[in-house]
Amino acid sequence: MAILKQQSLPSPPKIEKISFLRSSIVEISKVAVLGAGTMGAGIAQWLCQVGCQVELSDAQIEQRERAKDNIFSSWDKLQAKGKFTPAQVISFKSSLLIKEEFSKDCDLFIEAIIENLTIKTEVFQKLSQHFEAKTIMASNTSSIPIDAMARELPKDRQSKFLGLHFFNPAPIMKLVEIIQGHWTDKSIGNNLQAWFQEKGKKPALCQDGPGFIVNRLARNFYGEPLRLARVEDTQRFSEIDDILKEVGGFRMGPFELMDLIGIDINYSVSESVWKSFYYEPRFAPHPLQRKMVTSGRLGRKTKAGFYEYS
Repeated sequence: MAILKQQSLPSPPKIEKISFLRSSIVEISKVAVLGAGTMGAGIAQWLCQVGCQVELSDAQIEQRERAKDNIFSSWDKLQAKGKFTPAQVISFKSSLLIKEEFSKDCDLFIEAIIENLTIKTEVFQKLSQHFEAKTIMASNTSSIPIDAMARELPKDRQSKFLGLHFFNPAPIMKLVEIIQGHWTDKSIGNNLQAWFQEKGKKPALCQDGPGFIVNRLARNFYGEPLRLARVEDTQRFSEIDDILKEVGGFRMGPFELMDLIGIDINYSVSESVWKSFYYEPRFAPHPLQRKMVTSGRLGRKTKAGFYEYS
């Protein structure tokens, strides 16, 4: 049998990958943030820290002022720890503007209000008439479909509408989900991905869908521990948290994390994802979540949740 002489094959041509992450084309220097709660304030703080001028607003005057005080206090503490210089903190503070009405020429608008489709849709319909054509409009929703909000917008706005889902605490957590809807101009998503990466975030570009990426995967992280605990028992909660931190390597256990996020928010997202998957059992909320919400024990923000806080 003849032995074939092995011949060296020519090397394939080197193909250079086209990357949208080399440099950002989109220019984001002036940002409007609606909602001065934990998420909105955190987003505004981070944006100031990366050099943006930020206009922060909220329907409640007291909430606007409280958010400003909290953000300023956070910067003062970070300065005391040596994280920022006095000059940097002065610059940050001067770039944060508390507004009743936004300027029309903002490059980006981020909505960070209550997880309610009707209210969010009304906000976007109103502000689509307010901002200039260049303004990119985004929702920080954690579970509401992007297309459900975009479909009510004028066609010229639909292409510049998408989801920007930050994670709490926004100034620290690196991940940002960039959610593209059916009508979103793909170049905007790609350019925002580049912009966030340049600013130190870890952006994940994804398509619209129930729970997007993180909240779809996270349902089991919360749901299974709730089913293991079965009943309200602080010792059980603590044991499960400890096991997942020590064995699984998580920085926080599921009950600690639900308390930090807000049990009401977590429960709302669980319901939304469950309904979107046609009530598939693995996504079902747990009665313990509902019990906590009904009693007003929502976690750290109410000083009581799965754990007590002084």
